[in-house]
Amino acid sequence: MKPAEKTNVMRVLEQRGIDYKSFHYENTGAVSGSDVAKALGEDPEQVFKTLVTRASSGGYYVFMVPVESELNLKKAAKAAGEKSIEMIKSKELLPLTGYIHGGCSPIGMKKLFPTFIDETAQLFDKIIFSAGKIGAQVMISPEDLRSVVPVEYADLCD
Repeated sequence: MKPAEKTNVMRVLEQRGIDYKSFHYENTGAVSGSDVAKALGEDPEQVFKTLVTRASSGGYYVFMVPVESELNLKKAAKAAGEKSIEMIKSKELLPLTGYIHGGCSPIGMKKLFPTFIDETAQLFDKIIFSAGKIGAQVMISPEDLRSVVPVEYADLCD
């Protein structure tokens, strides 16, 4: 583990007075969410990935799902009240959110988008997600996340 580097996500949490635990892992190139959970020694059901989508209406939505799960686009569209939703292209992520693929966090995006988290997050006292940089994760309660970013729970996975 490398020495802790503060990210904007961590600064936002500190400004809001939210206790968090940070995790840092060696960035050895493209790693899957499962690899991240394994590197942290944490339950992959408790580690969430942040996905950004575009609806047929042109609106953008953020979805958080466990790293070993796949976002069901039909369920995502239903949760967002849209006809259809698709993943945005990787090259669109940085200009839209300020984050790169593999380091996207629901906290601190350039603009606040409607955000949904898989309902399984409610099973945990704390969840882990990207701290806004590859190699950095934070752990906070789902309710603390909801106090920073308005998040709705939904059935999002198969």
